[in-house]
Amino acid sequence: MTDAEHETKVAGSSAETEGGVGALDHEKTGGSSGHGSGPPKRALDDEASEQRLPSDVEPGGFDHLQQTARDLEDRVDLGPMGTTKPPLPRVMAIANQKGGVGKTTTAVNLGAALAELGYRILVVDLDPQGNATTGLGVNARNLEASVYDVILHDVAIEDCIEPTNVRNLFVVPATIDLAGAEIELVPAFSRELRLKKAINTVLDDFDFVLIDCPPSLGLLTVNALAAATEVAVPIQCEYYALEGLGQLLSNIQRVRANLNPGLIVTTIIMTMFDARTRLAEQVVAEVRSHFGDRVCRSVVPRTVRLSEAPSYGQPIIIFDSSSRGATAYRELAREVSGGAPQRVG
Repeated sequence: MTDAEHETKVAGSSAETEGGVGALDHEKTGGSSGHGSGPPKRALDDEASEQRLPSDVEPGGFDHLQQTARDLEDRVDLGPMGTTKPPLPRVMAIANQKGGVGKTTTAVNLGAALAELGYRILVVDLDPQGNATTGLGVNARNLEASVYDVILHDVAIEDCIEPTNVRNLFVVPATIDLAGAEIELVPAFSRELRLKKAINTVLDDFDFVLIDCPPSLGLLTVNALAAATEVAVPIQCEYYALEGLGQLLSNIQRVRANLNPGLIVTTIIMTMFDARTRLAEQVVAEVRSHFGDRVCRSVVPRTVRLSEAPSYGQPIIIFDSSSRGATAYRELAREVSGGAPQRVG
């Protein structure tokens, strides 16, 4: 066989593999185009496949990941980790400057699962993309005020709180106006503490406040860290999982030193876990070995249903209550809450 014939054969095999995965995904969603008033019926459970995919990393290829984790463990202080969960009310910043790791998915679905347990939850959408807002069924075009007005124009945060289709779950929405807030905050007085002051006015009305941070380390994220009592860090179960995490954790240390002495990293959430790959399992094991009890036992799987839910403006527990994504976030909510009794009726 010539080299050209060999390359043609390899390319054909790759195309067949991609076609097979695409066809399976089409079956998983029932062939739906996404139109209609409700979620499509599933022909197959989207996580039913038991096929295992080979790891792309050769033995010994995890040296970089292991070294990165060791470096973080050695030079970054995550804060004291007690044997019990922090007392209510809890203000949790969900942060990671790396994009696409599941921050918004976690803010929306963890919030909904905690609300299902009976806690009163406020999700603060601090991302100019506003995906947590739309993911909770709120139309940003119909808003009179948003988190932008709270931070820049001193509008009372209670005037911006919107209900959702989940009982006990509320959201402070974001609009595209927030994209200019980083620049507008530069000359503002007490610019790092504006969100904290706003949240403190309604803190007694909620058990958990979850802040969905933007994928950056700018003034919006600093506002979130200054307002929070703790930080949750979603980490994608892939090879470059810890890339850039050191910079986030260093910023957390600076905020603790200068603005918020009580800030600690309490929760690391492994997201987009693909059980078919050895790679995902190895990444989870490596992160657990270095960060211990801060890493949640519950792992969020990579599923089609989780990615479809936002297009219907619904958390996964409403969109597909029996899916593995819904089960994972319910388990995560129980783990994060630690069974604390609700403070608010």
